Amino acid sequence: MLNRLKATLTDFIQQADLMLLALCCTATLYGIVLVFSATRYLDPDVGRRRMIIQSAALVLGVCVYIFFSMLDLESITRKWKWVLAFNIVFILLLRTPFGVSGNTGNRAWLKFPGIPFQIGPAEVVKISFVLLLAKQIEWLWEEKGDLKSFPSAVFVAAHTFGLCGLYFLVSHDMGNALVFLFIFLCMAFVAGFALRWFLLFFAAGGGVFALAWKLDLIYPYMKKRFIVLFDHSFEPLITGWQQTRSLLAIGSGGLFGQGYLNGSQTQSSSTSLPAKQTDLIFAVAGEELGLFGCIAIMALLALIIFRILLVARKARTPFYRYVCVGMVSILIFQTVINIGMCLFVMPTIGITLPFFSYGGSSIVTLYMAMGVVSGIKKRSPDMRRVSRSPLR
Repeated sequence: MLNRLKATLTDFIQQADLMLLALCCTATLYGIVLVFSATRYLDPDVGRRRMIIQSAALVLGVCVYIFFSMLDLESITRKWKWVLAFNIVFILLLRTPFGVSGNTGNRAWLKFPGIPFQIGPAEVVKISFVLLLAKQIEWLWEEKGDLKSFPSAVFVAAHTFGLCGLYFLVSHDMGNALVFLFIFLCMAFVAGFALRWFLLFFAAGGGVFALAWKLDLIYPYMKKRFIVLFDHSFEPLITGWQQTRSLLAIGSGGLFGQGYLNGSQTQSSSTSLPAKQTDLIFAVAGEELGLFGCIAIMALLALIIFRILLVARKARTPFYRYVCVGMVSILIFQTVINIGMCLFVMPTIGITLPFFSYGGSSIVTLYMAMGVVSGIKKRSPDMRRVSRSPLR
């Protein structure tokens, strides 16, 4: 048993993507430092407890990273019916007694007895959705030899909109529902779907959004979150409060910040800078560590994204390449939306900053996704010989 474990770890060290793992761990450790500062204002013990939970999630995440680096993705996707059934059932669990509602009424979390943390089904389903969509695109190319026709576009879009629509109807969580759409767009673009279908998608999406707005089919609190982007004076103490305080915190940090554990808003009540350990963790960095602290966050995330794209370029098969693109699209979407929320240029839709925001299940599932990428690198040619060919 010990010899087998030793052999497995040796194989992992020799072939897995240790550089990607190191970057992820560095980002998570930085996040743990910020989470401690963001939560100690209540009580130093609360900050330490949150830090311990996040650290435990990091350790578990590394173990998950190792495990998923070893998995054979193609054998999993051959059982695509079971994976699809898992996605549907896991989402529908939100409507059982295990489902938990948030402050805005979004039923986006599961709480199981005996488990000390909540689980977001969207976090897990995003990964299995990427695998299924990659397999679907690969099948279309191998069986039909055509990704530009209307039936091919509809075939892939139906899967995406079906899952996205189901999740939104069950949870009312617009943020994570949009992640599924962004994954679909990125993977379809890289696969080579015709540009006319993207133009049709954006035109139809804009039309549907405008019609829904006109007919008052959008929840009032969602409409207000869009209105406040274009009119910062609209409900500054209600709808715009969170982003106004975030912008003030970042601006007050200057180049070098007010000092770690010394941020005037970070170290005051939770109403001064709401959701500071989750949605607004970037604002905490801006206030206490300044512009350089924010640049460090963006640099780490950019390096992780670049590393995944590097693996994608060297991927052995189109299927592996699509999976990498799907995983990197999750990071890009969450990073852009979260930082945009903090800078008051994106609507508040409850998207956390990857690797930095507080949340055990989020950290573990991110390492799960990165482990999948590591497994692709392990099964690809030597990463030291970087291909100059484009992704597409």
